[in-house]
Amino acid sequence: MIGIINSIQTLGTLDGPGVRFVLFMQGCPLRCAYCHNPDTWDFQQGMEYTAEDIFQKVVRYKAYFGDAGGITVSGGEPLIQAEFVTELFKLCKENGIHTCLDTSGGMWSDKIEKLMEVTDLCLLDVKMTNPAYYEKYIHWKMEPVMTFLKKLKKMNVPTWIRQVIVPDINDNYENIRKLRAIKNDNPNITKVELLPFRKLCVVKYDNLGIKFPLTEYSETAKEELDKLQAYLN
Repeated sequence: MIGIINSIQTLGTLDGPGVRFVLFMQGCPLRCAYCHNPDTWDFQQGMEYTAEDIFQKVVRYKAYFGDAGGITVSGGEPLIQAEFVTELFKLCKENGIHTCLDTSGGMWSDKIEKLMEVTDLCLLDVKMTNPAYYEKYIHWKMEPVMTFLKKLKKMNVPTWIRQVIVPDINDNYENIRKLRAIKNDNPNITKVELLPFRKLCVVKYDNLGIKFPLTEYSETAKEELDKLQAYLN
């Protein structure tokens, strides 16, 4: 099974618990206004690897993972290449390596269900709690994301919810209350993590000749994020 890969981070600490080997898949159908990786959008770009190729790279770092770490597959949108990720995760689980999937969760299929059967932890990006904002800022619909979450609940897949907080868009208590309600309705959710909006990605947009949609918006102040996280908790 061949996968199309954008990039690899060997010792990541921000994409799931512990120290992790992070694999960024190529291709994404979403167009999030704050996307940090526009270079992952194009399905025709990227490098080809087999699942065995990637596994051989992962296992070299197993000693660094400890009890909490492992592999995280992100993107792009890894669900687009669900069969490849399933094969890779099977190899990892056979060798005692924790598997984590970082996804926007906007689709479901039998192939994706098989992937979730070998996923130890799902990082689900619930990008907005307002359906109209989902369409405006993410160019996707909220309904299939909530359907995906219902499937995770039914399968009892441990899940972290993550959301980027953008000033003047979703940095409000109404949004946080809705996130809390989502957590309360899904006992498989063990953590809700608010992430700051940052504009370090602008150079990528410039290099690709694309206008960054949120140029005029301020980055998220730490004290504001801490206040919202405290309210959530």
